Amino acid sequence: MKKWFGVLGAVVLLGSTVLAGEGWETDFSKASAKAKAENKYMLLDFSGSDWCGWCIKLDNEVFSKGEFKQYAKENLVLVMLDFPRNKSKQGAEVIKQNDELAKKFGIRGFPTVIILNPAGKPVAQTGYQDGGPVKYVEHIKGLIAKDKK
Repeated sequence: MKKWFGVLGAVVLLGSTVLAGEGWETDFSKASAKAKAENKYMLLDFSGSDWCGWCIKLDNEVFSKGEFKQYAKENLVLVMLDFPRNKSKQGAEVIKQNDELAKKFGIRGFPTVIILNPAGKPVAQTGYQDGGPVKYVEHIKGLIAKDKK
């Protein structure tokens, strides 16, 4: 019986991760070009989607919610830079890209969220924030507003 609960739990977690995947780019170069062309800030999510509890919590409480998705669709280019334990669904190019970007931005833990301006310059670093999608959107707006001053 415990085995079935474990399997069910894994299915639920994977399902919620897939839901938040909507609207997220995994190709950094493509996302950078889009951000520049549309004059949007980029939100880079360095995540361990299948093992990091705080990453899963951030996804479930913020990134998968309508309030965040609506704000992001209008204002951000979202980039998922995932470091799962099960890398079977990632190609070698994505793994290499993610490793290089983690080194470039000095990522030391997960989740780490980096905000880049439309030119690709880092303007802020954050992570999980308690309070849900509305509070998180306000947090992101504040980080971007500081850069625009």
